[in-house]
Amino acid sequence: MFAPLIPSSYSLPHHPLRLVTAARGLAPANPMAAAAAPNGHAAADAPPPSSSSLVFLGTGCSSAVPNARCLIQPPDPPCHVCSQSLSIPPELNPNYRCNTSLLIDYCQDEGAHKYIIIDVGKTFREQVLRWFVRHKIPCVDSILLTHEHADAILGLDDIRVVQAFSPTNDIDPTPIYLSQFAMDSISLKFPYLAKKKLKEGEEVRRVAQLDWRIIESDLQIPFTTSGLEFVPLPVIHGEDYICLGFLFGRKSKVAYISDVSRFPPSTEYAISKSGGGQLDLLILDCLYRTGSHNVHLCWDQTLDAVKRICPKRALLIGMTHEMDHDKDNQTLEEWSRREGIDVQLARDGLRVYIDL
Repeated sequence: MFAPLIPSSYSLPHHPLRLVTAARGLAPANPMAAAAAPNGHAAADAPPPSSSSLVFLGTGCSSAVPNARCLIQPPDPPCHVCSQSLSIPPELNPNYRCNTSLLIDYCQDEGAHKYIIIDVGKTFREQVLRWFVRHKIPCVDSILLTHEHADAILGLDDIRVVQAFSPTNDIDPTPIYLSQFAMDSISLKFPYLAKKKLKEGEEVRRVAQLDWRIIESDLQIPFTTSGLEFVPLPVIHGEDYICLGFLFGRKSKVAYISDVSRFPPSTEYAISKSGGGQLDLLILDCLYRTGSHNVHLCWDQTLDAVKRICPKRALLIGMTHEMDHDKDNQTLEEWSRREGIDVQLARDGLRVYIDL
């Protein structure tokens, strides 16, 4: 009925999701797979050629995990989660978390794959080196931005590494979808990425080529990119700020909400079982294990929201170093059995095969 995300892969019966952890060294679901792999480590699963999937490029907060302060100014006693990074390599450490970001590997009806990324934060280059390489992601076809904070946009300069190379920038720009508010902010932070053409006499310098497309923060105005339709989900990210989540998928409904402190009633209705219809997967913000925060949901508030929305399955993201992946997933396993909703912490590199 419910299985923790410790196995390297497992199938969920009678459900269009299959979860795969990318890191090696975890106990495989199939003992035969371990026997066939060197040192008992299960190799990364090859993606079914006709399947869409979601790759969690990052599941951590803005400061990422480990928290650098815990390593350069160690507390007494040491932080268990951050200390793991001193002895366990990132690809084997489920508590190593880059900035929150999701890659959608969308397999279109004719079998072609399109790659859509949500948010391009401070750790984007590391995520490309670690997970694009491992999962054989060759490029990015479209970009969606939830908002314009550092952990969502400061990797935009590195988009050029996932574009075709041209010393004169003579390539098709990558479409990038964002609110007008985010566009105005990014134009100040990255003027060389936002401007349309060079001034007379200005030298050509190779930079990411982006096609900026403004979307409305409105549930009633969906947009389509790379063949997949998205519905903007406006949420409150602190009472003075509107952030976007996204609802997508025709065959399976997925909602991605990375930065939220409160749901407007219309947004919660759109993604609730009692409103717009039950989600197959809810990907939701969960910052702290204890207490609360003024601009993010934390453990108790997140689980309360999951109960109200009632998806078939939920994966939590945006965690600080308060969250211990294995320990807290054991707690969530018990909660899930009690409440009848499968909920777990996601981890960097997790791949979810899903029909979109």
